[in-house]
Amino acid sequence: MYKIALTGGIGTGKTYLSNHFVQMGIPVFYADDEAKKIYQDKEFIQSLCRAFGTEILFSDGRVNFRQLSSLVFSDEDKLQTLNAMIHPWVMRKFEEWAAKQSCNTVMMEAAIVFEGNLTHYFDKIIVADAPLELRIQRIMKRNPEWTREEILQRMARQMPQEEKCRRADLVVCTGETYAEGLKFI
Repeated sequence: MYKIALTGGIGTGKTYLSNHFVQMGIPVFYADDEAKKIYQDKEFIQSLCRAFGTEILFSDGRVNFRQLSSLVFSDEDKLQTLNAMIHPWVMRKFEEWAAKQSCNTVMMEAAIVFEGNLTHYFDKIIVADAPLELRIQRIMKRNPEWTREEILQRMARQMPQEEKCRRADLVVCTGETYAEGLKFI
């Protein structure tokens, strides 16, 4: 089975592009969606509490993502700890999902393929790219509760977009409108 990763920094248009691959008949596994499910798993929540303390939970036992984010995005070691915890779970789910697909090509959409050292799982890596200010505008529209500073802080914790583009097998630049990127697909 041929495995493709679609990656890129936050706000680059990964999900928009992945929807076009789905329309072409390539099934796409959305790593962020799967990670959200994993964060509801009792065993995973227990491991989070052992690593970061119970203050990352709401009183009902659910993960308080705002609290967890403020903790890990302000400390590189904690961010690496979290990534080392979640990546194996996500990749195991991806492999299980891929084995159930009936076609010969599958895709995973994930923001941190390079940062998570996940490239060895894939035959090709596609990077979605867009100008910084456009990315910030897209993120603020999608997440109006985030400040510009919070967005820039999250971006700073990811590999620079230029480095992702350099490592890619293919770069799709989404430009001022997402439609501009479609000429590359």
